[in-house]
Amino acid sequence: MIGGALAINVLPILWHVMGVQDNLWLNNYVVSFVLGGLLFYLLSLPTWQYVDGSIHDLENYLNQQSTLLLLVGSLGTLIGLAIAVVLTTPLQRMNNGALLSTVIPVFIMVLFGYLGFRLGTTRLDEWRNMIPYLNNKARITKIKGKKKVDEEVSTEANFHHYKILDTNILIDGRILDIVKTGFIEGTLLVPNFVLYELQYLADKGEEIKRVRGRRGLDVLNELRELDMISLEMWEGDYEDIKEVDEKLIRLAKELDAALVTNDFNLNKVTQFQNVQVLNLNALVGALRPSIKVGDELSVLLVKNGTERQQAVGYLDDGTMVVVEDGRDQLQNKVRAEVTSALQTDAGRMIFAKIV
Repeated sequence: MIGGALAINVLPILWHVMGVQDNLWLNNYVVSFVLGGLLFYLLSLPTWQYVDGSIHDLENYLNQQSTLLLLVGSLGTLIGLAIAVVLTTPLQRMNNGALLSTVIPVFIMVLFGYLGFRLGTTRLDEWRNMIPYLNNKARITKIKGKKKVDEEVSTEANFHHYKILDTNILIDGRILDIVKTGFIEGTLLVPNFVLYELQYLADKGEEIKRVRGRRGLDVLNELRELDMISLEMWEGDYEDIKEVDEKLIRLAKELDAALVTNDFNLNKVTQFQNVQVLNLNALVGALRPSIKVGDELSVLLVKNGTERQQAVGYLDDGTMVVVEDGRDQLQNKVRAEVTSALQTDAGRMIFAKIV
């Protein structure tokens, strides 16, 4: 179709140069269209694979972009083209040759369309504030066993549906135990570039780094097998960014996600850039017992313990305190020094002795 359309406009000029413009068998629309179509068809035989590959690359690139970026980019392009049409209309009506009436208008349309796309997509943060609903949508690949299914996921404004796992949190491995407790909601998201970094470490020559990389991959496989929480893979990348930490921050912003990490420096940077961070080290600090070995406390002994001469009391928060040699002090409040503490599934248990 393109070849035929071009031939209708170009071949009459060629016939005129050759001096056969009066030959109606050659100089007519039907013959020109057929010749142009046949020529372009022959040219397409060795080139269609390159064109088809380019189309697939473009399709894959667009699929990796967020809905907001595509929408804003399209609107910016349309606005740029509309402005270009208004500016080039007088030039198209002038009879001053092909340069002013055709070449320059086409150049201006391409330029303004590109500028519209760039101006729109480089101000995504402002558009996110204007259209928060679209900002919370993204195409993610869901991992269910060995199957991958594309699905569209939306989040609420006050809830971070996606929890992005970084390389250090997978190597650390404690995220696996936390997930098993059921305290993490939403969906765990592992970007491709994090997986590639783990593979790089696992294949590296140094023994320590190989062990770390393999541990991260093992933790990731165990997370995939758990049914308690959904695990999904983000298959995009940011080729203009080299550092994995910067990629994680950008992805968290685009998906309105929370970043799960135990990296001190990454934690500080993400907080500065207004990205929600779930710091595993901060969680461990919050769960650290407020009562340590050597602390003194006052407790009312209310009943006998299981062992000889033991007595049991309770703190205000319900924590059980087992006091050695406290049986003679039942129903009395005593001062006791903490000797050890035990964390069980039923709660915390403190052992002490009377001072």
